[in-house]
Amino acid sequence: MNSFSGPKNTTVFGENAYVNLNNFLEQYSPSKLFILCDENTHLHCLPYFLQQLQKIENLEIIEIESGEENKELIVCQQLWSTLSDLGGDRKSLFINLGGGVITDMGGFVASTFLRGIPFINIPTTLLAMVDASTGGKTGVNREGIKNQIGLFKDAVLTLIDINFLKTLPQNQFRSGLAEMLKHGLVSDSSYWFKLNDLSQLTFDDLEELIKESIRIKSNITQQDKEESDLRKILNFGHTLGHAIESYFIQHPEKPTLLHGEAIAIGLILESFLSTKCSSLKTAELENIEQVILHSFKKVNFDKRDIEEILKFLKFDKKNQKGEVQFVLLSEIGKAVINQKVSEEIIFEAFQYYEQASRDH
Repeated sequence: MNSFSGPKNTTVFGENAYVNLNNFLEQYSPSKLFILCDENTHLHCLPYFLQQLQKIENLEIIEIESGEENKELIVCQQLWSTLSDLGGDRKSLFINLGGGVITDMGGFVASTFLRGIPFINIPTTLLAMVDASTGGKTGVNREGIKNQIGLFKDAVLTLIDINFLKTLPQNQFRSGLAEMLKHGLVSDSSYWFKLNDLSQLTFDDLEELIKESIRIKSNITQQDKEESDLRKILNFGHTLGHAIESYFIQHPEKPTLLHGEAIAIGLILESFLSTKCSSLKTAELENIEQVILHSFKKVNFDKRDIEEILKFLKFDKKNQKGEVQFVLLSEIGKAVINQKVSEEIIFEAFQYYEQASRDH
């Protein structure tokens, strides 16, 4: 069994973050230090990151191809083989330097190699900072179906450095915004309204907003680690959002749709459902729609698209006894779980989204 000298499941920010990291590396003294990255983080983030390390010994860089389509078991098998070939043992340490694909899959690979080696998350995208790297979920897709295989396992350390965001394309930045908006919608109305006018926010404001998002998510996940009850509210927008994302992954002829872009659509669709099947007011729905469509471009769906998307709902992890369970809003800042919605109303939600998109 591995022994850790440092604190478990700690998130560190700002200037002191690398002091914490170097102290941890000194105390744990790994036999091998593996850094997982993709071609983008290898180029834009790795050189800066390596400069922050006081001591570099027994270091191996492992690069995989970027993209959600590579978050599959076959890539995990390649990574397990690589770890073995490079002499990985149970005293090794795994660092995930990248976005949500890297932290999700890297955490899963580390947690299953030799029954588990410790890993550190260093998210380099806004999405990974506020969502994927926090809360202890690891996992991979199965044949394009989102996060079908995985386990709950915390990183021993998560390091948030907003300097990485300076290299981020605008669409990747927006992708993370969707999860931040969701945090406000399900748990904190004041945070939601703080995010309503992002044009007034500076880069310096960003770290505080990221901290607030992580605080909201951590408060929920600490109460319900394995998503038996309260944690389900973090899936608001994801029942349909994940189905849309999976559909686009399996249809490469469709335009590329990032996770956050799919979730943004899901937030509008499931807010509409909330006015029909819960107590969300129409005025609140219109506020949600306006805020999201101000930052996210519309996506067109025809009838066949919607029918195919709905087939993916059977794979949703919240399902019980074959029935799809939605998270809905009772008001902005409050969510309710385990809600059933008819297929007819889901089609209405897509019609609402189409009309709302046309108006922007």
